[in-house]
Amino acid sequence: ALIPQRRVHGVDNGLEFATAQSYAKNMGMYGERVGCLSFVCDSPDTARAVTSQLKGIVRPMYSNPPIHGARIAHLILTDPALRASWEEELKLMSHRIQQMREGLHAALLEVQAPGDWSHIVKQIGMFSFTGLTAPQCESLIKDHHIYLLSNGRISVAGLSTNRLMYLAKAMKAVL
Repeated sequence: ALIPQRRVHGVDNGLEFATAQSYAKNMGMYGERVGCLSFVCDSPDTARAVTSQLKGIVRPMYSNPPIHGARIAHLILTDPALRASWEEELKLMSHRIQQMREGLHAALLEVQAPGDWSHIVKQIGMFSFTGLTAPQCESLIKDHHIYLLSNGRISVAGLSTNRLMYLAKAMKAVL
């Protein structure tokens, strides 16, 4: 929807941008295609042109967009008790993920894995780029049964405190 009356910092300087957000992870609605695509345009004419182009792109993709996830999100975000519960769960999960990052970092230092591992605690989110190479990742998978992408991306949310030392030793072994 066009919202011409809202002012966004930078638009007065001609700044235009687009941003995409997925709510699949932070609302736990995988497969529901819940998210938001927003555009900030410097004029109503540009906004209408962008809207026209988006409609042309989206229309052939689906006739009726999914609504189930959007209704769930609306219910959670508009009911004060549900929203408070959701926000508390987000804080708990976020805290747990940060603890896993700190624990992995400490374990890597404890086993004296060569290199600077501070990026593990500086990153945010459910995943972390370890900095390992594709051959090192292959060795983690083959030799240690630790599964991650070949670009070194690992699920921090999937870690547990009782396996951090095993992971740190395995990472040291493949360096």
